[in-house]
Amino acid sequence: MIIDGKEISANIKEKLKDEVDKIKETYSRVPKLAVILIGDNQASQTYVRNKERACKYIGIDSLMYKHDNSFSEDELLLEIEKLNCDDSVDGILIQLPLPDHIDEQRVIEAIDPDKDVDGFHPINISKLFLGKHSLVPCTPKGMMVLLEEINYNLDGKEVVVVGRSNIVGKPVSLLCLHHNATVTIAHSKTKNLKEVCKRADVLIAAVGKAKYFNHEYVKDGAVVLDVGINRDENNRLCGDVDFEDVKDIVHGITPVPGGIGPMTITMLMKNTIEAFYLRNGGKNGI
Repeated sequence: MIIDGKEISANIKEKLKDEVDKIKETYSRVPKLAVILIGDNQASQTYVRNKERACKYIGIDSLMYKHDNSFSEDELLLEIEKLNCDDSVDGILIQLPLPDHIDEQRVIEAIDPDKDVDGFHPINISKLFLGKHSLVPCTPKGMMVLLEEINYNLDGKEVVVVGRSNIVGKPVSLLCLHHNATVTIAHSKTKNLKEVCKRADVLIAAVGKAKYFNHEYVKDGAVVLDVGINRDENNRLCGDVDFEDVKDIVHGITPVPGGIGPMTITMLMKNTIEAFYLRNGGKNGI
């Protein structure tokens, strides 16, 4: 089974669009997302355009702040503070990566946790660790929704997450743990990686190496969630998993492109609506 993130995210967007229509009937404004982009990173510019397009489709107001590489850390912190104090802004997103002269962690910690729609603020990460309601990082959140959409129950399942980043590996491990999975986090220092991965009922690949995982790493009947976005020898987009090599032995697999990627932006939209309700005391209907 191919887990079609593009189709699933499109269906969720329709529900989010309906939710924004309900908000219009009850509140004096709609949710608003502010995005800050610094520098000329082509991938970042593409992501920001896609986020802007998603906001427009769903009906979320968006503010885009674009600056060149000379924009200083102090200027950025001042801009964030203004957005923190703006009651009409529900979500603040700083497009990563930032230029080298800016301290990424300091910037993340400057965002009001209630407006941290990326879910990276230490307070939101702490709540995730404790199993409390919080704004959850978008890519891990999207992966959990994909598992729900294919009616996959994680109770008692063995999950192997390869990659220990703060953005994907660690938070998705916690989410799986909260769903009663037995979780192993593997990484570059893990010994016997093939054997570890082969145990997995669910294999989550997030290492950033093109087609690194072939059938030797994957158990028959496993679910494979491929977070990687790479270029293969023909300069075509591909994931961390060799899709063609494993697709016939798995229960389900996300393709690249069209798997995890579309879900990430859709979860950002969902987080923005959740932040709106959080700040306005309303009941989240999504």
